[in-house]
Amino acid sequence: MNHQQIDTIHNAAKSGHVELIRLGIALIFIVGIVLYTASRGTTPSIMLIVASVVGAYMAINIGANDVANNVGPAVGSKALTMGGALIIAGIFEATGAIVAGGDVVSTIRSGIIDPSLIPDKQTFIWIMLAALLAGALWLNIATVVGAPVSTTHSIVGAVLGAGVAAGGMGIADWGQVGMIAISWVISPLLGGIFAAIFLYLIKRTITYQTNMLAAAAKMIPVLVGLMAWTFSTYLMLKGLNKIWKVDFWFAVGIGFAIGAVVCAILAPVIRSRINDVANNKQSVNRFFTIPLIFAAALLSFAHGANDVANAIGPLAAINDALISSGTSLQDSASIPLWIMVIGAMGIALGLALYGPKVIRTVGSEITELDQMRAFCIAMAATITVIFASQLGLPVSSTHIAVGGVFGVGFLREYLKANHARTLDEIKAHHPEGDETAVDTFLLRFNKAGLKEKALMLQELKQQAKSQLDPAHFSKMERKGLKKVYRQELVKRSQIMKIAAAWIVTLPISALLSAMLFFMLRGMLMPA
Repeated sequence: MNHQQIDTIHNAAKSGHVELIRLGIALIFIVGIVLYTASRGTTPSIMLIVASVVGAYMAINIGANDVANNVGPAVGSKALTMGGALIIAGIFEATGAIVAGGDVVSTIRSGIIDPSLIPDKQTFIWIMLAALLAGALWLNIATVVGAPVSTTHSIVGAVLGAGVAAGGMGIADWGQVGMIAISWVISPLLGGIFAAIFLYLIKRTITYQTNMLAAAAKMIPVLVGLMAWTFSTYLMLKGLNKIWKVDFWFAVGIGFAIGAVVCAILAPVIRSRINDVANNKQSVNRFFTIPLIFAAALLSFAHGANDVANAIGPLAAINDALISSGTSLQDSASIPLWIMVIGAMGIALGLALYGPKVIRTVGSEITELDQMRAFCIAMAATITVIFASQLGLPVSSTHIAVGGVFGVGFLREYLKANHARTLDEIKAHHPEGDETAVDTFLLRFNKAGLKEKALMLQELKQQAKSQLDPAHFSKMERKGLKKVYRQELVKRSQIMKIAAAWIVTLPISALLSAMLFFMLRGMLMPA
């Protein structure tokens, strides 16, 4: 056995040890949940203990998969290190879950099934337990393969599958299911469009300008102020809505005031730092680092406040069903603090232990990100949710964020191809072999502003048309004008993997849940 083989075995063993440590920490957390739940009351319910374990498992998987959407772009752009992102996201996810997660949650997720068609309370408990376990299992599978999927779609599909298994096809609200299916297309499409628009705006107003720093001094305070406006509005509407109810226009007005203050404060700060940095894209990128850190924190807070219900909603429903004396089912259930803490701790733990894999997928394995591109993705995430909510469109934060990553990647491909065509056009309109003239023109062209570039190209074409003998164009240069320039900056394999995971999320979680429901009913139904 040579040294290379020994090193390979050693690295594999080391990786296995890390996985065992992660699994051990997760198991300690689960055991702690069992002991705590069993210690509550004089006669602890076995069903509540099982449900608490499954709820904790679900929360771990939400942290491992869904939270990557909030911090992945910031990590991929190097605005945050992996460790810094895990700490920030963990703290703000848990804080959002506990502080603003709400004290009441719908027991029947999103009106997917009709509770009046559920035969009895015991069947309802089996439905919730099967849905919780099925959603968690599918998230676990998706995390293993590195595919970011929608937690909400997972749990909705699971409730649908168990509900149909218990009450037949008529129990489901198929119109609502259809709206969720539509969101598979709407969410990534809107996220990609908004992200591409913001990136193109930044390129036109800053990086395509001759004096990038002067342009940045004007635009960056406006862009960050716009971010403060949208994030404040988003936080009031989606993050704090459980504890502070505000209408849309009030939130927009307060957000605008906050954005204006941020813009006014930031403008002199940016101007004072402009003279200390070089006039290049790297220097401009650094100005977006601090806004990205705030974006990751605020997105994590809002996510924790909203999506904690995916982990603990069914658990709260089971707890309410077990402690209530009546036989009828409630439309909503109160969430005790101890259940909220299970969700918050589970999300933070799952992020810390298993989150890096999906974070890397979102942040660096789809397309290359820098701070400006990550800023555009964060903006797209907030604006798309606000825009879609007002139109009543169902959207997924996971699909929006990943769609934003694809959007900036495809815009870069288009701009690269367009730039390559322009260069070939310039070369083709110069005499063959006159490299000095081409280099001189390109030097002027690259330093010129957008308007000056357009004039230079127009003059070049007019000069070419005035030539009596067009033979000074080489045959290869003529062919160059007709070529299709396509430099792939988005990994197509990731598109297929992620799209496939999105499409199968609802049906697979529904099928798993139905199977688990029949299994639970078979094991727990009295003989």
